[in-house]
Amino acid sequence: MTLGRAWPMGAAAWLVLAVWSATSAESPAVASLLKHLDLVAYPAGTMPPPFSGRTMDGRERSLADLRGSVVVLNFWASWCLECRPEMPVLERLHRDLRSRGLAVIGINTREAPATARRYVNDLGLSFPHVLDPEGKINGLYGVVGLPSTFLIGRDGRAVALAVGPRDWESAPARAIIETMLAEPAPRPGSR
Repeated sequence: MTLGRAWPMGAAAWLVLAVWSATSAESPAVASLLKHLDLVAYPAGTMPPPFSGRTMDGRERSLADLRGSVVVLNFWASWCLECRPEMPVLERLHRDLRSRGLAVIGINTREAPATARRYVNDLGLSFPHVLDPEGKINGLYGVVGLPSTFLIGRDGRAVALAVGPRDWESAPARAIIETMLAEPAPRPGSR
């Protein structure tokens, strides 16, 4: 697994920044929606740590490759009881909205590849899952509990964080994702 350059502030500082910024969503409409799901908003312009890793099918996947997509980055493990109910919902989001630019990415946290593959196959999941057996990506993102889900905008900025399960099929969740999908994709070469 190859990791991008270390995030200058470190994962712990990123988490503190997220908690500090709970009221500073980019627009009042988005802020209201985030509160309905108890999501933590990031300050405008916050960029998530870059990462890359291998998916279960051996392909390299990086955050940089997803620029231009709205990303739902979900950290999970097979032993996490609260992770299991979210997976079919994330699968439906993936199937329903990938053609409009939604990228659902699972990050399996600190498990053997065979265990993660069995779990994904048992649930019939088709969205990509990156293996993180040493927990390096987990550490970059400062994940303190599972499931943890990060919402990342088309321009690569961190939008919101959820620690613990959320109802991703609820009207507020769907509205957040629809709002993010309605944003224009960044121009090639822009940061």
